[in-house]
Amino acid sequence: MEIIKKTKKLLKEKPNMLDYEKTRRAFSWKKAEKELGWFSPGHINAAYNAVDKHIKTWRKNKVALYWEGDDKRKEYSFLDLYTLSNKFANVLKKLGIKKGDRVFLFLPRVPQLYIAFLGILKTGAIAGTMFSAFGPAGIQDRLGDSEAVAVVTTKELKKRIYKVKKDLPKLKYIIVVDEETKKRGEVNYKKEMMTADENFKICKTKATDHAFMLYTSGTTGKPKGVMHIHRAIVQEHMTMKLVLDIKDKDVYWCTADPGWVTGVAYGILGSWSNGASTVVYSGRFNPEKWYSIIEKYHVTVWYTAPTAVRMLMASNGKLVKKYDLSSLRHIASVGEPLNPEPIRWSLKTFGIPFHDNWWQTEAGGIMIANYPCMDIRLGSMGKPVPGVEAAIIDEKGRKLSAGKEGILAIKPGWPSMMQTIWKNKKKYNSYFLGKWYISGDRAYKDKDGYFWFVARDDDVIKTSGERVGPFEVESALVEHPAVVEAGVIGKPDPIRGEIIKAFVKLKKGVRPSERLKKELSNFVKKHLAGHAYPREIEFVDKLPKTRSGKIVRRVLKAKELGEKIGDTSSLMEY
Repeated sequence: MEIIKKTKKLLKEKPNMLDYEKTRRAFSWKKAEKELGWFSPGHINAAYNAVDKHIKTWRKNKVALYWEGDDKRKEYSFLDLYTLSNKFANVLKKLGIKKGDRVFLFLPRVPQLYIAFLGILKTGAIAGTMFSAFGPAGIQDRLGDSEAVAVVTTKELKKRIYKVKKDLPKLKYIIVVDEETKKRGEVNYKKEMMTADENFKICKTKATDHAFMLYTSGTTGKPKGVMHIHRAIVQEHMTMKLVLDIKDKDVYWCTADPGWVTGVAYGILGSWSNGASTVVYSGRFNPEKWYSIIEKYHVTVWYTAPTAVRMLMASNGKLVKKYDLSSLRHIASVGEPLNPEPIRWSLKTFGIPFHDNWWQTEAGGIMIANYPCMDIRLGSMGKPVPGVEAAIIDEKGRKLSAGKEGILAIKPGWPSMMQTIWKNKKKYNSYFLGKWYISGDRAYKDKDGYFWFVARDDDVIKTSGERVGPFEVESALVEHPAVVEAGVIGKPDPIRGEIIKAFVKLKKGVRPSERLKKELSNFVKKHLAGHAYPREIEFVDKLPKTRSGKIVRRVLKAKELGEKIGDTSSLMEY
């Protein structure tokens, strides 16, 4: 087992949490709630906590948002966001939008997305977020199922909405942020914002009222609307402090789009409730641009996805040396398990390691993590967040002992847990077994309490009587100098039950060959196990991924077996 010891050299500053075990023993959500602003017992609004509460403090004129597009940049203070979100809340009120109505955001990462999200929450309406890459079918699924009454978008993106508008009878308003529109049913954002009142009486929502919703895709059927409540900000706030170690003087960059839960929980709510100055870059991934942003804004805390880290690893190694990245003091990753190699690379490149953490859309906040104060066991997702009880259980809900592989489960009741699946109670109930929330991931816990991911429950490969987690094979493959990324599946075999097949993306300039296939198979056999190596390898230009960067093995398997792929609206590429 490879361990990174947390020496003083690796800790550039004293962490917010100095002792994990001590904090865990003393922690309670009741105590944590006292750090947030409540209107009265049981009544809290996430937007108030993200922005409004700072207006009464010295943070009033602090930069909340450093926004950068391809050719321009802007800064917004907490006061600016307070005023602009109040104005947008008044725009919605003028349209007759009320508490509980669904208002969706179909925008690229422009400032209006963040302003509108906060404004929606202030009215008590429910904010829905959609990636700007969605096509008409994905839009119809979400706006139709949620019965959204309004959508905020751009002049370009609205064209896709109109392709399915006839099938959206509940959609009354299309709010266009960048066009002087006069079309019936459309709302001119700029014009309405100019005349809207800067003062708004925020809705004093119950802690259990719905705040925002995100749609997740599965193997079959339509996307499901995961509903999160205003109380979720309690967990987002605390994990921002304990896991991401945010402090007042930090400049924080979360690279996630708000179409993904991380972009909401840690790109809007948890980050701003802690008063962090946040960077948002709206352009496409580019290693040079990313490094320049860290240098330009003196980013101190950086939260990104494993896919992005691997892409940075695969880029020109000399590029990173052109930039001063010494401002970075804490870096973390989420979206899929982080292989050991990117952690080694970050330690060598930035002088500090990436800290992996685990959670899901349904969880609403970080659940298991590696912390600044804790040694990193490479490949481990870490230990449960204080206040969260995690366990490995069997199919009957019984706890398993250390080292035994089983289902990763969480005791329900954490603040950011989804409240329901929109209009689908049956699906919601399927997430629970006895007293446990079932994650759908297989894992094990070692004797020291660290959790280790094995695979999605339906991804585990059974070959020649042995169970193999695809993640460990993928991790072994990406350690080879020729490999950028790998996706691994089990392929039916009449003799072995299943064989391991790997889909491999090679580094630029590396030529695919039969010889390289043999070399990679032998490499995995040598580094992992004699039985856990790919008997088949296919070189590919890209792998199917979610927009969070998670490799979707079910798509690889469906294509390989000629089966239906299922819903792909949440995929970045497939």
